[in-house]
Amino acid sequence: MSMTPAHASVSVGPDGLTDEERLYQETIRQLQKTYAKKIKPLEQSYCFEGFHSAPLTPQDIGSKPMVLLVGQYSTGKTTFVEYLLGESYPGAHVGIEPTTDRFVAIMSGPEPKVIPGHAAAVSGDLPFSGLTKFGTKFLSRFQVAQLNNPLLSNLTLIDTPGILSGSKQINRGYDFISVINWFAERSDLILLLFDGYKLDISDEFKGAIHSLRGHEDKVRIVLNKCDQISQQQLMRIYGALMWSLGKVITTPEVNRVYLGSFWPKYKTPVGTIYEENRDLITSEQRDLLRDLRSIPKNAALRRVNEIVKRARQARVHAHIIGHLRSELPSMFGKNKKAKAMLEDLPSEFKKIQVRYNLPPGDFPNPEAFKGDLEAFKIADFNKLNQKLISVADDALSTDFPKLMQKFPSIGRPSAEIGTDEFEDREHTPYTNEYSSNRASEKPDERFGEKQPSEDSGVLYTPIAGPSAQMPPPRPPQSAPIPPPRPPPYSAMSAASSSTSRNPFGEDTENNTGLLRYRTVFEGVSDSKRKVLPADSAYGVFSESGLPTDVLREVWGISDWDNRGELDQVQFEVAMRLCERLKNNEPLDSAKHHVFAELGLLNRFHN
Repeated sequence: MSMTPAHASVSVGPDGLTDEERLYQETIRQLQKTYAKKIKPLEQSYCFEGFHSAPLTPQDIGSKPMVLLVGQYSTGKTTFVEYLLGESYPGAHVGIEPTTDRFVAIMSGPEPKVIPGHAAAVSGDLPFSGLTKFGTKFLSRFQVAQLNNPLLSNLTLIDTPGILSGSKQINRGYDFISVINWFAERSDLILLLFDGYKLDISDEFKGAIHSLRGHEDKVRIVLNKCDQISQQQLMRIYGALMWSLGKVITTPEVNRVYLGSFWPKYKTPVGTIYEENRDLITSEQRDLLRDLRSIPKNAALRRVNEIVKRARQARVHAHIIGHLRSELPSMFGKNKKAKAMLEDLPSEFKKIQVRYNLPPGDFPNPEAFKGDLEAFKIADFNKLNQKLISVADDALSTDFPKLMQKFPSIGRPSAEIGTDEFEDREHTPYTNEYSSNRASEKPDERFGEKQPSEDSGVLYTPIAGPSAQMPPPRPPQSAPIPPPRPPPYSAMSAASSSTSRNPFGEDTENNTGLLRYRTVFEGVSDSKRKVLPADSAYGVFSESGLPTDVLREVWGISDWDNRGELDQVQFEVAMRLCERLKNNEPLDSAKHHVFAELGLLNRFHN
């Protein structure tokens, strides 16, 4: 029986797309065409690239929505990515020291792979060609990590180097702030991560935050690791964070700060866990994940919004350059006049606003514009071309509004991450149904197979995660296609609409995913660590009456991470295998049926 909610099914046409997906693709193509024909020529004619960013490519406009993570080192950026994915990505490294020393774009791919920055920047299939302007030193610190994870079919995640503080601030060899701004322009959501032990905002972090000006609607502030702080301390830390942000983010609005503790389900939370914060953290994480889940269905609308904003900037830029060029004398004294206008740019901006009836809010910062303009000779620019301006005005007044009218009033069902039912499920370190602690002692060898010890370096990594297999073939076109489903360890997995803490829903006869052996597990497992040690497992499994060589294979299948102990889901797998083997079912068949019942086929090889 399928565990996909009935309402999530959508019909598809002969091309394998839903009506909403087809409309989305057609709208993106029209957006690419309108930009290329009506906005890009205006940008190129007045060297818009020298003051803002390079012209957009079709890959830039049609790329998947991006989520940019920014924060100081060891605030949990990489761990947050693993929390969302339900697994680690290629090249990821987590530690209390500055570990992520490069920009990493985590994208969808058929198999785990790392693409170096130089190759990624010249690839016609990836939207990173604009990064070449930052030079070789930056491209050596950039890479694309690909893996086959359903979440990445809807999103691209950008993990950034930890921002340094104090004496740790060093010259990175490239313009870090400009790179942050480049990604911010193309991102759909920007997460600024803090934790209670790193509230100071260094000069480099301050510069990064200032580079986000103009993108305030995308920014979400996250105070991570709140489960390690008592309620009284949390209140004080929250106030201190708001005070620090108030000195850096100069807006009249109060910034929304999300509280949370984003631990992957396969990792054990570090430090003391304060139960008193449980309800607050649960509610805050739901709000943040709701924002993340809504990104794919709003991606095309945001693309239109970003290009409209860019078109308005290009239009004002053209008027500025055209005005300055027209003010130069025809024969002598050009340099003197150019210098005088540079020294009094605010006055020139006011003249342009009045002459062309342009809103002041569309004009750039005079000081920043002056710094960019000093690299050019005003006399070399083109005079104002009214035809190009009229074409851009036509795009703003006609083409883009028509595009907006084509969008459906509801989101694309097949592009959403999970379902809204997720809001009824608790995803905090306190309700970690899949929590898996590593063994502190050497595992038992009674089943005849030596397992690696704690210090052998074996991490809790599935033997075959979703990145290790190709996506399943598309069902026949007449069959409904469920939305992409993240792996069971992902924070974005869809859940039952019930309020049960059981990840597979309420206790109903039709729910094959029900943890039938939960009570048994609670009676024999370590009550604190929520795992079943090998010693206890030997006694429980021996009661099945199965031969030792069969139990050895059951253990090998269930303990897929070679830790020498089982969490609740692994124990459920083992007990169901024993149940089927006692009924003389072949092992391969039993394994397939058990993994299918528990929704684990997408994560493990058969």
